[in-house]
Amino acid sequence: MKFLSNRRFLAVYSGVLTLVFAVTVLSGFAMWTKIANFDQINVRRINVVEPDGTLRMVISDNAKLPGIIVRRKETPLDRPQAGIIFYNDEGSENGGLIFGGKKDAKGNVVNSGGSLSFDKYDANQIVQLAGVDDSEDRFAGLIVSDSHSGTDTRRRVWVGRDDDGTASVALMDANGKKRILLEVKQDGTPALTFLDANGKIMSRLPSEIK
Repeated sequence: MKFLSNRRFLAVYSGVLTLVFAVTVLSGFAMWTKIANFDQINVRRINVVEPDGTLRMVISDNAKLPGIIVRRKETPLDRPQAGIIFYNDEGSENGGLIFGGKKDAKGNVVNSGGSLSFDKYDANQIVQLAGVDDSEDRFAGLIVSDSHSGTDTRRRVWVGRDDDGTASVALMDANGKKRILLEVKQDGTPALTFLDANGKIMSRLPSEIK
């Protein structure tokens, strides 16, 4: 068909194609940059990622909560909680907010409690705020730890309530051994204890408390 080779037709045709392409690109860009507002949304998991796809945060139910992710590689782990997991710039887990609570077939409360934790780079938790009250543990408090590469973690500070109802502040040495213990028992009895590296009492106030 001769008119298809006409220069004017080709110019118009080229212009129309350019316009269509521009509209398509701009429409797609607007679609991706548009902020959507919802009154309510139900999801099982939300992934927050960087432009290059690096995972930075996961909000998930129990079934979809990921295992341990280090530098974008996941190792399966059965976690009985739901919550939020944080990841650093390299896509490695570095803290989270998890919570759970349920009864087993015998009616015992299991996995009841929550934890907010922050990890050291390429290591384990260094700060944790936790509260647990189930068939195995009953405590609530703040834990500060020394953490090195691998699994070497030593608790250095504990502020909270223990299983027996004692409110305490414990300061540990670099080996995780208690050296100073300030506590108030459930019956109201207070005490301040100093210990050596082997856990032996060096001194105690009041001195008559054993």
